[in-house]
Amino acid sequence: MTAPLTNIGSRPAAYGPAEWGMTITLGIIWGSAFLWIAIAVEAFSPGVVAFGRVALGAAALAAFPRARKRIRRDDWGRIFLIAIVGNAGPALLFAAAETELDSAVAGMVTSVTPVMSLIIAALILKKLPGRSQVLGIGIGLVGIVILTTPSLVGAHATPWAIGFVLLATVGYGVMSNVVVPLQQEYGGPTVVLWALVVSAIVLAPLAAISSSPSDFKMSSLVALVVLGVVGTGIVRALATTLAGRVGGPRMTTATYQIPVVAIILGVVFRGEVIAPIAIVGVVVVLSGAYLATRAVAAIAR
Repeated sequence: MTAPLTNIGSRPAAYGPAEWGMTITLGIIWGSAFLWIAIAVEAFSPGVVAFGRVALGAAALAAFPRARKRIRRDDWGRIFLIAIVGNAGPALLFAAAETELDSAVAGMVTSVTPVMSLIIAALILKKLPGRSQVLGIGIGLVGIVILTTPSLVGAHATPWAIGFVLLATVGYGVMSNVVVPLQQEYGGPTVVLWALVVSAIVLAPLAAISSSPSDFKMSSLVALVVLGVVGTGIVRALATTLAGRVGGPRMTTATYQIPVVAIILGVVFRGEVIAPIAIVGVVVVLSGAYLATRAVAAIAR
């Protein structure tokens, strides 16, 4: 059997209502996840937060019998890869980074994920997904720069923390491509469930070692539960399902909504003022994201 095209997915056509619905949902949840991380690390160590989110995510998915399907032995290598570079690694890197990085900045830096996914897809397949996707992802990245520049002025950010987030986006780029054929074989919830179980086992010793400095706060506990159940378990199953349909690079363009969601939340709930250039950035970001969702059928032939 021919190996699946990891950067295309099973539905190379332009996005329909289902794909747009999943993309918008992902953007909203991902856009708020960095706030939950920031609240969680106020009381819990990065190791506890990383372990807690993957363990809670696994527990949430395990509640659904259809997610508990068996994985063939020859596919466990890719499950372990996803667990380490796509789950455990980023969970720890983000938690550590947000002890020295504003949550909004972390979300903005994460928006380079589509570029990482595109590069890794090109390396795997030795071809690019299509001119529309390359152009759309590039335009979206320019829009992110325009959008986030006003917010970065005076923001709390250290170089090593930004480096941690960038490293996490590399892991997300790998995962978004490797997960596609697995999703097409087993379904998103099953793949994510077993990858999160492996991640929890890997992170458990670190959580045990680093748990003593943690200072309990109810707000941090609630944030960790929401982050784990919704922001890790449910949203990753949804993201994996979308990746299987449209391919890794197109799925990751949902991260372009993160800064947009952050700005909207700031205006609505915190009375923040939007700089005029940020409005231009939003238009450019959404234009690039739309272009990236166009059909890639020509590449599948």
